[in-house]
Amino acid sequence: MNRKEQKLKTRRSIIDAAFSILDEQRGLSSISLREVARKAGIAPTSFYRHFTDIDELGLTLVDEAGLALRQLMRQARIRIESGGSVIHTSVSTFMEYVSANSNVFRLLLREHTGTSQAFRAAVQREISHFVDELTDYTVETTKMSREMSGLQAEAMVRIVFSAGADAIDASPEQMQMLAQRVEKQLRFIAIGALRFSRSDNTSEEEGV
Repeated sequence: MNRKEQKLKTRRSIIDAAFSILDEQRGLSSISLREVARKAGIAPTSFYRHFTDIDELGLTLVDEAGLALRQLMRQARIRIESGGSVIHTSVSTFMEYVSANSNVFRLLLREHTGTSQAFRAAVQREISHFVDELTDYTVETTKMSREMSGLQAEAMVRIVFSAGADAIDASPEQMQMLAQRVEKQLRFIAIGALRFSRSDNTSEEEGV
């Protein structure tokens, strides 16, 4: 393994170590550089070869959490193209992600309303990326205006993230019931958005 590969491997170990420390009791503000270094199996001084401080590591964790979720939802859209239900497949994929990556999703939830302005802004950027991608997908598949598609996407993302907070510690039975409720809520939004969009276009044509 060359030097560059070793550096990337060590950086990955630091990130994974930090994620493993986070749980329902601990957020980014409560973990220390020394603790992360010890968990990653490196000397504390080696940490600074990869991150300037613990805050930079925290921002990296937020970015990784958001990117992992967006990549998973992109895979869901590929599954949808093969004939699956858009809402059912998306919700199922999201719930699977929360169940398998509770620490990662918990990070996004906690820091979204946390005390660090930098972390809050980073989480908001990730949510905005998510909304933008869903907006693009909605424009492409429904032909609604970008404004209406954006409003629909924002409402859907808010509902899904809120459900994710309830899903973190839910039992399999509770998770299933929650997923079914979320699917109905998202269908309400989708149907309402389409009808509103059509009535809005009709009103414009009639000069109302």
